[in-house]
Amino acid sequence: MDPAAFQVKRVRPADRPSTHQHAGRGQGPSLVYTEDSSRVLVDVSVDGDHTCSFERAGPRANIAFDPKVSSAAILTSGGLCPGLNAVISSVFMSLHHHYGVGRILGIPNGYAGLMPGRSAGIRPLERDQMKDIARTGGSVLGSARIEPDVRAIVDTLQAYSIDMLFCIGGDGTQRGSHAIHEEIAKRGLPIAVVGIPKTIDNDISWVQKTFGFETAASIARDAIAAANTEAECAIGGIGLVRLMGRDSGFIAAAASIAAADVNYCLVPELPFELDGENGLLACLERRLPKRGHAVIVVAEGAGQHLMPKADAQRDASGNKLHQDIGVFLKSRIGAHLKAKGIEHAIKYIDPSYIIRAAAANAADQVFCTTLGHAAVHAAMSGRTDMIVGSWNGQITHVPIPLAVQGRKQIEPTGELWRTLLETTGQGPLIG
Repeated sequence: MDPAAFQVKRVRPADRPSTHQHAGRGQGPSLVYTEDSSRVLVDVSVDGDHTCSFERAGPRANIAFDPKVSSAAILTSGGLCPGLNAVISSVFMSLHHHYGVGRILGIPNGYAGLMPGRSAGIRPLERDQMKDIARTGGSVLGSARIEPDVRAIVDTLQAYSIDMLFCIGGDGTQRGSHAIHEEIAKRGLPIAVVGIPKTIDNDISWVQKTFGFETAASIARDAIAAANTEAECAIGGIGLVRLMGRDSGFIAAAASIAAADVNYCLVPELPFELDGENGLLACLERRLPKRGHAVIVVAEGAGQHLMPKADAQRDASGNKLHQDIGVFLKSRIGAHLKAKGIEHAIKYIDPSYIIRAAAANAADQVFCTTLGHAAVHAAMSGRTDMIVGSWNGQITHVPIPLAVQGRKQIEPTGELWRTLLETTGQGPLIG
């Protein structure tokens, strides 16, 4: 990997002393600023490649914007995710309390709110509202999937004299952020664009964990427990749980390990077969007479190769739309067991929207607050075209082009999948 790919851009020099106020108000040690030279190694193994490293996040001694005359704006884009309001609140509170930025705007419905005909909904955010939203689900700003009109968006940023834009969203949102940055740079404007990666699937590259993931896995575990109870209480009971995971099965794997009740976990990274001696259908055929029940967890993007080919369609963020693997499996499993004369009862659970709309749990709440503060510190120091992430236990600055170069996926030979196989005992599901 080229070490230059980890370098973060600056929209303007940090040439003024920081106005950052220590949150302890004199009750704790004096604030220690993060040096620009402070880095986080990508590979921390003893014999690893130590040439690549991330900038370490944190408040800098010098800032690039004068808080008295600067304006910031916050938007959320894409699907809902636990923790959105917590991040919005933490960004606002850091701008307001830590730096004294007086004009902080909320952009309605993601990039749509910056486009012609919709920008009238842009409004100042108020502290009393912001302090109350952190423990609520959804997004107080609203969200949408939309192809951004980059030139029109930058026109709006100029019209509203916005100096810092905070974009909370997944890889599609951050690709939009990068395009907005490029248009800003083309015009020579001193506007910082900083992202907070939001993907419930935990699939952003070069970020070890995204906010909302822990909450999602926890609620998914509860759904699995319900499926297991239903399955155990029926003759030939099968609990089938479909979870989020378009291209990456992190939620399915983590929730399955946490639940410890799952017999088969199916993810996009490892193709499985239905037919054949070691296929899923044969495994169920052998298991049900012996054990009386089974629990299956499937990520939404798994098993797409098994279903009839359909014309590829994409959502407004450019993500490929998958066919419904949950309904497909329910039908195929039911038909197979019926043909074999095996008594069964399939209980199908899809908790996706319940999970997406939930409030962040305590761990995610802490993480959201940390990320929000780190994003503000980065923007105030003049950094741009970057997201804040987590790596090796540290909060980091990640250039957007690096973060969106591909999706993070489960490593089939890695620790997570090994632990999953050791927990479920499912073995290879091949034909």
